[in-house]
Amino acid sequence: DKFAIYRTIQTGMERNNQFNVVVTGASKGIGKAVGEIFAANGACLYLCSRGELALYKTMEDLQTRFPQATVKARPADLSIKEEAIAFGNWCLSQATPDILVNNAGLFEPGSVNNEPDGLLESQLNVNLFSAYHLTRTLLPAMMTRKQGHIFNMCSIASLHAYANGGAYSISKFALYGFSKNLREELKPHGIKVTSVHPGAVLTDSWGDFNNSSNRIMEAADIAKMVWAASSLSVQACVEDIVIRPQLGDL
Repeated sequence: DKFAIYRTIQTGMERNNQFNVVVTGASKGIGKAVGEIFAANGACLYLCSRGELALYKTMEDLQTRFPQATVKARPADLSIKEEAIAFGNWCLSQATPDILVNNAGLFEPGSVNNEPDGLLESQLNVNLFSAYHLTRTLLPAMMTRKQGHIFNMCSIASLHAYANGGAYSISKFALYGFSKNLREELKPHGIKVTSVHPGAVLTDSWGDFNNSSNRIMEAADIAKMVWAASSLSVQACVEDIVIRPQLGDL
């Protein structure tokens, strides 16, 4: 299968039997692809998304295709602080995460001068505060173990502004700031932090986009980069992954 080559990579993290991976926004797109590649490598997955039906279908699919993995799931709307904390505590009741992939996010186009009132608040809730509150819930246990790796799914929109980016771009800039600050804080605690900046990826955000010419990337491309970064020695940390379509941004 498309992830087979990555099964030969030796990881730098000490992993006794199954290693524990938390993935948010995991029912489709990049989150599901990340779940697939870790499931293919025998991880114990803890998945989350807002859509209960799609989430449990993903859980069943991954468990069937990758019987060497353990796949668990709990629906939650991580834009709500209490639900983010509750999901984090549920994960901790099972195990301490080795890897956290903060992937939950939502793209809503707009311009600062005319986007709907409240759009910035809702974009911050989904794209920033979900990662902030979940990470804060999981960190004490990870810091006690003095190991782990946190991936924050930022965006090309975290690096430069673009037309019709508005509140979305602002929220992604903020997520990148959170990620960079977290990297500095966690160096003494043995926990790596990686900011991932994908350009255009064929997910539901692109609707019925015709990608027959391979103009934009596949979700599996991003998942492979996350896996590779997680597989380095303990003394190596990939701080930023910037990945764009071969022909550049749209």
